[in-house]
Amino acid sequence: MKNLEKTYDPKSFEEKIYKTWKDNGYFRAEVDKDKKPFTIVMPPPNVTGVLHLGHALNNTLQDILIRRKRMQGYSALWIPGTDHASISTEMKVVQKIESEGKSKKDLGREKFLEEAWDWTEIYGGNIKKQLQKLGVSCDWSREAFTLDEHLSDAVLEVFIKMYKEGLIYRGDRIVNWCVSCGTAISDAEVEHVDEDGKLWHIKYPFKDEDDYIVIATTRPETMLGDLAVAVNPEDGRYKDIVGKKILLPLVEREIPIIADEYVEMEFGTGMVKITPSHDPNDFEVGERHNLGQCIVIDETGHISEGYGKYSGMERIEARKEMIKDLEKLGLIEKIEDHNHAVGHCERCGTVIEPVVSKQWFVKMGKFAKEALEAYEDGKLNLIPSRLGKTYENWLTNTRDWCISRQLWWGHRIPVYYCKDCGEVIVSKEHVDTCPKCGSANVVQDPDTLDTWFSSALWPFSTLGWPQETEDLEYFFPTNVLVTGYDIIFFWVIRMVFSSIYNMGELPFKDVYFTGLIRDSQGRKMSKSLNNGIDPLEVIDNYGADALRFTLVTGNSPGNDMRFYMERVEANRNFANKLWNATRFIFMNLKEEKIKDIKDVKLEVEDKWIISELNSLIKNVDQNIDKYEIGLAADKIYDFIWNEFCDWYIELVKPRLYEGGNEESEVAAQSTLIHVLGNVIKLLHPFMPYITEEIYSIMPNKNDMLINETWPEYDSSYNFEEEVEEIEILIETTKAIRNARAELDIAPSKKADLFILVENDEIKTKLENIAHHFKTVASVSETHFADKDLTSEDSISIVQNGFKGFIPLDELIDYSKELDRLTKEQDRLAGEIKRAEGKLSNKNFVDKAPEKVVSEEREKLEKYISMKEEVDTALQKVKEKVNGI
Repeated sequence: MKNLEKTYDPKSFEEKIYKTWKDNGYFRAEVDKDKKPFTIVMPPPNVTGVLHLGHALNNTLQDILIRRKRMQGYSALWIPGTDHASISTEMKVVQKIESEGKSKKDLGREKFLEEAWDWTEIYGGNIKKQLQKLGVSCDWSREAFTLDEHLSDAVLEVFIKMYKEGLIYRGDRIVNWCVSCGTAISDAEVEHVDEDGKLWHIKYPFKDEDDYIVIATTRPETMLGDLAVAVNPEDGRYKDIVGKKILLPLVEREIPIIADEYVEMEFGTGMVKITPSHDPNDFEVGERHNLGQCIVIDETGHISEGYGKYSGMERIEARKEMIKDLEKLGLIEKIEDHNHAVGHCERCGTVIEPVVSKQWFVKMGKFAKEALEAYEDGKLNLIPSRLGKTYENWLTNTRDWCISRQLWWGHRIPVYYCKDCGEVIVSKEHVDTCPKCGSANVVQDPDTLDTWFSSALWPFSTLGWPQETEDLEYFFPTNVLVTGYDIIFFWVIRMVFSSIYNMGELPFKDVYFTGLIRDSQGRKMSKSLNNGIDPLEVIDNYGADALRFTLVTGNSPGNDMRFYMERVEANRNFANKLWNATRFIFMNLKEEKIKDIKDVKLEVEDKWIISELNSLIKNVDQNIDKYEIGLAADKIYDFIWNEFCDWYIELVKPRLYEGGNEESEVAAQSTLIHVLGNVIKLLHPFMPYITEEIYSIMPNKNDMLINETWPEYDSSYNFEEEVEEIEILIETTKAIRNARAELDIAPSKKADLFILVENDEIKTKLENIAHHFKTVASVSETHFADKDLTSEDSISIVQNGFKGFIPLDELIDYSKELDRLTKEQDRLAGEIKRAEGKLSNKNFVDKAPEKVVSEEREKLEKYISMKEEVDTALQKVKEKVNGI
């Protein structure tokens, strides 16, 4: 009969199996009105991305869900794809052309985009190949890219619709500006890092008064753009100065003291400088008080013209120079150390500059309200539920969304301007002449759209929208989104309101949030710490199954997890255990004897393992339905390792080896195949490769495991009595093994077991399982006693409802034990003498570190205690040897 290779080597079959799945179209989902649809869209990784552990976790979870639904008979669609990633891709292309001695400006837009497409063609498929190594079963025939023609058409459709409805506008507002990348960036692309800095307390003199106020700031360079100082209108300390003018230091500009509720009375002095062009909160205050704008830091991070010697200086250099000048003028009251969060561009690490800039924005009021209502009405299920607070907080404090980027790679904004008459034309098609005045002097807006604008449409644009496709009608809305909690408001919320706006319904019902994967010390993985782990290296060393199982076991929604290579090794050992158990089963299998378990006479242990499997099926289904995927994996692991391999296979070995009872042998073999066949189905979504390889040798198999039917709970397989009996066997065996281990008795030494039981029901159960003690508990024969045999010469096992006794005379060679204990007594006496000698040495006690001396005293106490125990044991053995 066919069997597995002797050694478990995932490299020998993983790639081959994946190719077979893919080539045969087993990942493809069809529109089938006779089946229920189940849809997941893959969070699109950057086209230039490399597989990291976060991707591996996220995609493993999705794969588990989709494989199970496919086996349950759903038309299960998992749409893969990649994101064009405007900023990161543009940065890489700029670096490439600069290494060739060229610049973006030299090339011009058209040539630069050709370079970007070439880059995408070369590197864009990398992460796809890497995901395939992981074993993801997504429908590659429907693979999408955010710059694909039909997805780009969807982007333009939405922009134009929103613009015509007044939901998109162009205006001057505060944005996150990266002076290095040369573009506005979204909140999602800002990484806040706690940094040690300074808090400068600066004197602002009153106009026409010999007095001043003190303002504290972490960014003195922005004071050049101050247009007011604000206090809270309810703050009694400052009622008399509201309306007065002060002279802005270094600039001598007159600015007013104003009252605004934005100011927190309890924070600092209760007075803040207002710099509308360089702070989002100050911008709002400035709007309310008609302060106007004053941009003092330009798009390159330098001080603007009109500020004397500071003009043209880089912002940090200007800060240093300004502090020197303020100190010379006696306007620095004090300087404090100050730790605060500073925004950095996540792409290049440059400190972000909040600046007023003319950009395109989406009005968020209506969208935020609808997205919030969807959650509050219970239509959207966030897992874990605690992240609902994050969702609500962002939607109740949201600002209009800046969607324009000063980049060339991406969806170009479909707006044209007539240079002659000023007409603004919004169009999907390229505009050559002005429809109003006929001028050919028409230019397109140079900016592109934020990457999140296109990915917000992902759940329906990937299904063909705005066309009314068959896929869209059948597979939308999708069922679940699996994504990181760090992009809850940057992507999840935008998909929610975009879908409500364009489709009239939510894009998904459930959102499963993963946590971050940290290193074994709990640190975030980063290049600077050099603590990143390459999933492909892990797969190469241990196999994809071991990595996948490591990522999901012990993992729970929304919680960060530590990654230990030791756990990967342990899960490879788990795969190896299953492999070897399968080999053992097939070495002792006669295929012609295999029957359906309903057609054989099952014995106690058969009914027990079938019942345990049945409970496992029920529990795994409940766990996965509640997205407790880590718990489901743990239960499958425990069942395979403990119940199946360590207990059931051991219990049935005599029935496979001894022969003579064909009915019993057939029942054992049939049960082994029934359990193995079902357990690899349960394990398949988690560890698809090893389970598929095992399935390839199963008797009466169908095509491939990926197309098999998911196991179903069957109440007729609940055998409660047999479960109780085997539980008694297991608990008693564990007690016997522990007692023998304490006495250092080898498993090869067998002895009789005597059982005292007064309860007839328990006695019947014990009689049914008594023969198994020979196999699993090193017992020669089991006898039922009629009196208590407790003595110093026996092992006593107290269980619920009965006692067990094992005579020691049959187990211990007292002459050998005497020799062993005598040697141990001598060894401990030597250790005591050594320690006492050391501690009696005044030189050691006085000069050695206190910790070393303390440790030596603890050792002495331990050796004395151990010798006392050995002395007692030795005396008892001597009595036995001398026949006392």
